Order: sequence, then C-alpha cells, then structure tokens
Amino acid sequence: MYISKIQIKGFRNFKNNEIVFNDGVNVIIGHNNAGKTNLIKALSLIIDFQGSKRLDIDDFNKNITLEEIKANPPKITISLSISQSQNEDPNSDDLVTVGNWLTKLNPPYEALLTYDFFLPEKENENYKCLIQEADDLKKAWQIIRHNFIRLYIYKIFGGNINLQNTADSDSLQKFDFQFLDAIRDVERDMFSGRNTLLREVLDFFMDYEVKNDHTKDADIRKNEIKERKQNFSDEAELLLNSLQNRMAEGKKHILSYAKDTGAAFNKANPNFEGSLSDVEMFSALKLVVEYETGIKIPATHNGLGYNNLIFMSLLLAKMQVNSDGNYLGSNAKVFPVLAIEEPEAHLHPAMQYKFLKFLKENQDVQKKVRQIFVTTHSTQITSAVSLDEIICLHYENSDLTVGYPSKAFPNNELGIKAKAYVQRFLDATKCDMLFAQKVILVEGLAEQLLLSTLAKYIDKLSEDNLLLEDNHITVINVGGRHFDYFLYLFDSNNPNTIPKKIVCLTDRDPERKKVSGGTYSKCYPFEYNQNTTQYYYQNNATEKISRYENHPNIRFFSQDAIKSKTFEYDLVLHNPCSSLLITESMSNTDELKELIQLYQDESSSTEDLLTKLRDSEENTRITNSINNNNSWTEQDKKEAIIAARYLNSVGKGENALELTYILEKNLKQEPREIFNVPNYIKQAIEWICQ
Repeated sequence: MYISKIQIKGFRNFKNNEIVFNDGVNVIIGHNNAGKTNLIKALSLIIDFQGSKRLDIDDFNKNITLEEIKANPPKITISLSISQSQNEDPNSDDLVTVGNWLTKLNPPYEALLTYDFFLPEKENENYKCLIQEADDLKKAWQIIRHNFIRLYIYKIFGGNINLQNTADSDSLQKFDFQFLDAIRDVERDMFSGRNTLLREVLDFFMDYEVKNDHTKDADIRKNEIKERKQNFSDEAELLLNSLQNRMAEGKKHILSYAKDTGAAFNKANPNFEGSLSDVEMFSALKLVVEYETGIKIPATHNGLGYNNLIFMSLLLAKMQVNSDGNYLGSNAKVFPVLAIEEPEAHLHPAMQYKFLKFLKENQDVQKKVRQIFVTTHSTQITSAVSLDEIICLHYENSDLTVGYPSKAFPNNELGIKAKAYVQRFLDATKCDMLFAQKVILVEGLAEQLLLSTLAKYIDKLSEDNLLLEDNHITVINVGGRHFDYFLYLFDSNNPNTIPKKIVCLTDRDPERKKVSGGTYSKCYPFEYNQNTTQYYYQNNATEKISRYENHPNIRFFSQDAIKSKTFEYDLVLHNPCSSLLITESMSNTDELKELIQLYQDESSSTEDLLTKLRDSEENTRITNSINNNNSWTEQDKKEAIIAARYLNSVGKGENALELTYILEKNLKQEPREIFNVPNYIKQAIEWICQ
C-alpha cells in the first residue's frame, strides 16, 4: 500500500488543496513559504502516532471572510487516501492494517483516514453569539483565541467520513513516521549508547549473524542468542567480583560514614552490588570515526554534513528494527514512512546526489522504507530525480497551487518528446526555474548574463522595484527557441502546471527565401520585405507574441518588427553612440569606433559610413542592401550599419561577460554614462514585476 493523496482544508496556507503522491519517492519543491513544511506537518497529524495532534489558532488558514467566520467556527480537515500498491502481496499485513478504513473493496483497494480539528457542536450557539461582536477579521480571531480555541478537539476517523467511525489506535500505531526537520541536533540524538535511538539499533543488530541465519530453526537461534547473553553475564560477573575485591578495604571506610550518620539501623547495612547485561553495556559505547590510517576521532568532532548522513543511516536502521516482526512481534510496524526536510543541509552537491541515490535504493531495492517524502530547495537533488517524482508547490496572492511537472505534458508524440527534452535539460542550474517565483526564459548566454544588470538600469529610472533578485526572478537560458517545451510546465490554462509568471524573450531573426524555391535564411532588417517579387519573408516572434498577448501568466517579448534583429543588434540601435558596447574581445573595434564617430557627426551621410566598411562579402551585402532600401530614413540606415557591423563582430559568451562588467562598473560611477535598455527588455521586466 502507499499514501496516494492528501486533501487539506483550512490548515495554514492550504485553503482547500489536494496533493497526489507517488508510490515511492516524492520530492516536494517550491519557493520559500510555499507550504512544503506545512504539507509534512499535515501528514504527521494523521500517521505520526507519537506526535502532538493539538493545534493552535495560528494553524488555521486565515484566507477567510468575516461572513464565513461568523457563519461557522473555523475547522481544519485533513484526509489521507491509502491505495493498494502495484504487485502488492495479497497476504501482506497491509490490507489487515487498513481493513477497518476501506472505502473501496475491489482491487485496487482504497482506504481513508481523516483528521478533524473542530469546535464541538455544543459550543456552536455560544460561538455564534460572541462572534457577532466582531466587526473585522482581527477581532474575530481574537475572540476565537480568547474564548474558544481551548475548547477545540481533534479526532481521527477511519473509512467513510459520514459514518464518523474513530480510527483504532492499534492500526494507527502500525505506521512508523520518522521526520528529520531542517534544524536537527544530531549530536544530541546519536553519539552515545545512552541514547535511545543508538541503543535500540545496537540491540537489534547485536548477534545479527545468528538472528539472520534462516538456515537454522527459530528455536535454535533463540537458544544460541540466549547462551551468548548468559556467557556475557557470567563474564561480566567475574569483572564485577574483581571490582568488589578491589573495593573491599575502601568500602569499609565509605560505609562507616553511613553507620555514623545513622543510615545503618535495625541490622540493615548499605552495600554495593550489581549485575551487567549486554544491553546495559551499550552506555559505555560512543560513536567514533575511524580512518584507514588507524586514527580515531569522536563523532562529536566530525563535520555537520557527515554527522547528518550518519544520523540518517542510524534512523533507517531503526526503521528496520521497528518493522521486524521476529524482533518486535505484534508491536512491529507495517508501514515505515520517512520524511526529510532539506536533506541538503551541510552537504555539498556531490554528497546530495549520493544521498538521494542511497534513499532511492533503500526504498526500491531494500524496502526498509515504504514511502519517502523529501522537501528541498536543492537544484542538485531536483535534477537527480525524474519529473515523475517531483511535486511543485506555488503560493502567490494567498492562493496555493500544486503542479506535477511530469503530468503537464500532453500524452501525444509531441508531449512525450517535450517531456524527454525537459528531463534531459533540467540540470542543477536550470532546475532553478522550478523554485523561482517568476521566470524569464531567454534564447542564449548573452541575455542570461546581461539581463540582471539591464534590470538595474531600468530600476534607476523607475519608482517601482524592478530588480530581478528582489522580485525572486530567475533567468534561464533554454539554448535556442525551444520555449514551447518548457511552457507545458507553466501554462495555467492546463491542469497539473505551475502557474507562475513566465516571460519569453525571443529574437525577431527575420528570414527570407527565394520565390523560385530553397529554404529560409537569415536576413537583415533593412532587407526585410524590400523585394517581395523575388523573396518570401518571415520573422520568428510575431506569431508567438500574438498567441500569448492575452495569456493569464505567459508573455512573449521581442525587438521591433521592422528595424531590429537580435538582442545584440538591438543594444546598438538603442545606444548607437555608446562606447560602453565596445569590448576587448570584439573584432573590428577600430572600424566600429570610426562608425560611431561618424554617426555623432550630424553632417555625415550613409555613404560616409559605408565607405568605412572593410572589404568582405558580408560588408558588400550590407552596402548593397542599404543602398537598395528606399523606405528607410538616413538616420535609420546609419544606425542599422553600426548595428549590423556590431552583430558580426561579437562572440556571444565572452563579449557578454565583458559587457556585464563594463555596465556594472558604469552603474557605480557618478556621473555615469547614459545607457538605454532596449524597449522590449524594459517592457518584459515591467510586466513580470507587476
């Protein structure tokens, strides 16, 4: 069996949400305060038998109207659905455990557990009387806090909720819920044999070669272990006798004080005596780390990351202890569940990957844990699991939504292809798109490197905060025009998606092909639609901009449809006189500087700029196309000449790095040189920051 879904109503930031789980590993991700910890807490309220079930006023969902709170006292309901696993052994204890909670008898069976935190019905009349005094929500919650929260009770029901059958505690105890929170004191919990966790694990695994030798009859194994325990006790008694002999003379002096104080009376005298079992001897053991060189250090001196790993391994060992029927008999747990909050704490990326691999093997192969829930902010962990194992929580404007990346793709050839592409694409860097509150998708490295800096220039001229970092926006380079593959994840018009704001920045990249035949090839803006008798024309962005212009959460932005071409080209169109754009890694720097100087001279002509172009096939094309364009102004042509030469002179990555440094440095200078951000970049950042 496995926990197949949970329905949460009125609990913290969950107003009314259903989350579907996998049979196995569930990696729960989302930005800060999206509700990951709250989800684990909701699980624990039902299946953590040892945990507190009592809630407080701050555990209610506060996204409620005054009218609603006056009509009925607030209530928290959490329903846990349990379903039959694929290939489940029909003779296992699973069905017996949930037998009283079944809501569907035919395979695959389904069972239901419901946690209710509510005000008893007998208090409702008094509640409705007092709550009418509230004229706003703040006062209403104060009335509940002061007068009613102490009267709230909780119950866990099994099966059909309408029948109100209380779940039996014996069956609830069969769940073994182990939770490792993000702030854990592993030193307190594991380093000494006096600790319950370590003592239980040591006791279980002592004589393990005998306990696990199934070639022998169970009675033979029990007798062999019994004999070992007796031998240990006999040997321990010799040690204790030796200790008594060494204390014989000193004991007389120690106990003489008892006689003098009157503690010895009525022929009764204090003495020292004792026995020592193998289990009691555990208190003398301490966890150490032993290196191959023979050096031993206490685990207390070990790094936090390694100690976290050691603690988790001990916890898994304890879960094996708890579920062993031969060891605990009818007290054995049937369904071990492990929940880990932020396992990446104190672990470097390679160790995060190894730890997750270990967890999956433990669940898939060794079966010591039946179901695993991991909440994380780690892109390394997220990139190491399949899309099928990821559950994404998104909380914005008091509305929580649940996304399932693997289910966001349509079940057709294109959807299957897109899902496979995204799965390969999501490495540790690009997984950030699943965590950020908002995302800007770009075609290349230049935009990815420069966008944050350009946002700072826009922010300087705006009353609003348009900094990407402050608005929790990440920029992801999709390496081309593969936006459609990723938009499946975020399209709020479809189910199972993550409805965060998405901007796609795409280049116009005008193209043409001969009417007589052939394929489309790139052309310059000043060539676009200039010879319609010989060429067909198209550009990349128009259709996408039109398709998404009214979309709830996705927008496409691009350069001017007539005058521009790419990101780099547009930078020059908006800054034709700026020396900031000239970097050391560029070619043709002297030529570009001359073109800029000529542009600044208002008396210069288009022909003056064209004569500065060195001889090349591409420059001849630029010259001819500029001269053949009769619809553009002189100003447009001069800017286009500089933009075209700049575009053909830059190497994407290195130039972008240098330009980022130059622009960042310019921001810190007073007075700083004016730099104009392209309009489409400005529009995109203003929209996503709204």
